[in-house]
Parts: sequence; C-alpha cells; structure tokens
Amino acid sequence: MMFKKTVMAATLAVASIPLTQAQAADYTIDTEGQHAFVQFKISHLGYSYILGSFEDFSGEFSYDAEDPSASSVNVDVDVASLNSNQAERDKHILSDDFLDAGEYPTATFASTGFESSGEDEGVMTGDLTLHGETVEIEMPVTLVGEGEDPWGGYRAGFEGSTMLTLADFGIDMSDFPEMMHELELYVTFEGVRQ
Repeated sequence: MMFKKTVMAATLAVASIPLTQAQAADYTIDTEGQHAFVQFKISHLGYSYILGSFEDFSGEFSYDAEDPSASSVNVDVDVASLNSNQAERDKHILSDDFLDAGEYPTATFASTGFESSGEDEGVMTGDLTLHGETVEIEMPVTLVGEGEDPWGGYRAGFEGSTMLTLADFGIDMSDFPEMMHELELYVTFEGVRQ
C-alpha cells in the first residue's frame, strides 16, 4: 500500500488520440486536506470485519481524459501509520507476525499500465510492494470527477478496490480461517493539478 504516483491516476477512458496530441497533467494527491484514503477490510473469523486505514502516505499521478492509457500513479505509504481503531490490534498487525513494520516500514505502488473498460473507468496495473514482496496487481478504477475548485485550482479524483492474497506478500495466515487469507484494499484519491 505504498505508491508513488497515485494508484488511480490513469484511470479513465474514453477516446484514444495519438500520444503526440495528448498531454497528461500531473497531480499531487491532496493528503493535507484529507481528501485521499488508503483503507482495508478483512474478515474477522467469518463473524464480522476489521476495517482500517493507513493515515500517512503521499503520491502523485498523471492523467489525461483524452488518452487515459498515458496515465500513471505512484504512492508511498508509511506502514506504521496503520489504524484499525484498536491499539493492541494495531500493534499486533504491525509486529513481525504480520506486516513487520520495523523491517518493512514503507509500502509502495507504481503503476505499469492502464486499460480502459468504459467511459470514466478502467483497470490500473502496477507493482505493489508490501512486507518486502513486490506483486503485480490489477485494480479496477473509476473517475469520481474533475474540474475547477473554489480556490482557483483544478482537481481530479479516482477510486478503486482490489482483493489481495496475503500469502502473496509473504504474510502467513495459515493459523487463521481461509476467509482471513485475503483482504480488500480500497483507495480514493483527490489530486491537485500542478
């Protein structure tokens, strides 16, 4: 859950024009205004869910509505900023039993491609590094909206989610029920055009 040019950045699709005619705009993820979130959801023994988020992250993305395939996103996440609203549980998740934040303090996502699946939506492909393991993932993403803000800037926002198998990242969940072997990663980013 770390990234460097926002995990949703290249997310839209519409028509495709030659790259020479398209110019992707660069955006910085608005974390100061808390208009971006990296969240997760995992089953708790099949009885309920644990919801949490990573509070400290940064990133950028490039996006061009006329040529979404040229979009990209990168995000870096401070793993120790995990918050599941229960301090003892957070401490356990961050221990070497699971995320081992002391050894692997940063998670990253770097996009490698984007493919449109319809107007304002598509699939972002990229490398997610977590717990010292890098795995290529696909995340369906949707453009939430774009336009001028009240302060003279221009913003664009995206959301997406995907399922992660924790064993792919070297996180051993074998002592837990099978429904806890995966978690849903949900991200939503609002970026300010630079």
